[in-house]
Amino acid sequence: QVQLVESGGGLVQPGGSLRLSCVASGRIFSINGMGWFRQAPGKERELVATITSGGSANYVDSVKGRFTISRDNAKNTEYLQMNSLKPEDTAVYYCNADVQTPWGNYDQWGQGTRVTVSS
Repeated sequence: QVQLVESGGGLVQPGGSLRLSCVASGRIFSINGMGWFRQAPGKERELVATITSGGSANYVDSVKGRFTISRDNAKNTEYLQMNSLKPEDTAVYYCNADVQTPWGNYDQWGQGTRVTVSS
């Protein structure tokens, strides 16, 4: 069984920074694409950023230049560095990973970590 566990959320003032982490554990052969999604109150879940196993990253326009996604393949961990945070970034952030296991490929999700941007 594979688990993804996020951490790093919290309350931050506008203009502040947070760094989210997501660690994958279990019987893992490798992890292909990874990503971060978020869901704000009353809204649908949206893609924030993705990163390939080779490190190529893509971002939704609203976070370009402010957020940076990265990963450490040796630690089965991905990160989301969030700078210049805005109130509209308030959401529950979820990590996602395409994980190869002895039993096949699985699209795994974390439980979410809440980010609140408010003064």
